[in-house]
Amino acid sequence: MNIIAEIGTAHRGSLKKAETLIRAAAVSGADTAKFQIVFAREILHPETGNVPLPGGDTPLYEVFESLEKDISFYRELKQMSEAEGLVFLASPFGLESAALLKSLDPQAVKIASPEVNYTQLLREISGWELPVYLSSGVSRMEDLKEALDILGRRDVTLLHCVTSYPAPEEDYNLSVLPLLKSELKVPVGISDHSLDPSLVPSVGTLYGISAVEKHFTLSREEDGLDDPIALEPGDFRLMCERLRELEALDSEEKQRKLESWFSADRIRAVQGHGRKVLAASEERNYGRTNRSIHAMKALEKGTLLTAENCAVLRTEKKLTPGMHPRFFDQILGCRINREISSGEGINREDLEQTDH
Repeated sequence: MNIIAEIGTAHRGSLKKAETLIRAAAVSGADTAKFQIVFAREILHPETGNVPLPGGDTPLYEVFESLEKDISFYRELKQMSEAEGLVFLASPFGLESAALLKSLDPQAVKIASPEVNYTQLLREISGWELPVYLSSGVSRMEDLKEALDILGRRDVTLLHCVTSYPAPEEDYNLSVLPLLKSELKVPVGISDHSLDPSLVPSVGTLYGISAVEKHFTLSREEDGLDDPIALEPGDFRLMCERLRELEALDSEEKQRKLESWFSADRIRAVQGHGRKVLAASEERNYGRTNRSIHAMKALEKGTLLTAENCAVLRTEKKLTPGMHPRFFDQILGCRINREISSGEGINREDLEQTDH
């Protein structure tokens, strides 16, 4: 089992802090150190506004801008990770960060849940012929099938995920894992945003998971974007020790061990109903946390759509969503039939019908 310490942007742009995090993750039992390659412009629109995160309402575009780093920073992260015996893993969020990551010659790549429907990014990564970890949060079965049809199913591991921070443990519905594995024909793992250090990953071992990802921090009191819901080194070590212990057991032994650590009610609660539906805590974000097509600036009626004046972005809470990214190439060269505000979603009804 690959245990992934999701350091993300907890380094806050400091190589010194990154080195401390990487060493702590290695000592705590991680196999992989995972990071995020952030360029604000390819994730959000400047007019996105505040986004509710574990640390409170956050001006996320501005925070992402403050976390932008050049290739030398990520090259150092890779070297430091490998020096500690960890695999370097990172999530790109667009074609610019993907190009940066590819130039680092990574062993694998991670696609975050909001990018499951980012058609252009999936196409780019499909050509890398690298192992891919694909998170499944705020996605329906048809979204995952479409993503995998683009990526291919060779060397892809689906990480079952609930995109909520923190995620209620009872939303994890772990008994859906066999369905995902059989329907999608890929190995499965878990990306866990719940607060308990080991409940969700431990119960997940009943279903043959091959990877676990959990946010990692030096302290939940830190001011990183995900620090309030991340595991501190002691809790991460506890999770790793339990997962390694469970790996060596058969099904009946695993069940007995789990019942010695957790109540039967909590185990049943995280197992859930086994159907692939949006979790209650993430349902309202469907179509907003994911990607859609947005105007990059105010557009007058009759404007011709180009790759410069529209883009595929996360909508989040304030802006209106637009069309699915699969239509991006098709709408280039079309004219719009109304004024569209900067940041607003572009939808099919906004296009002049004579252009089709």
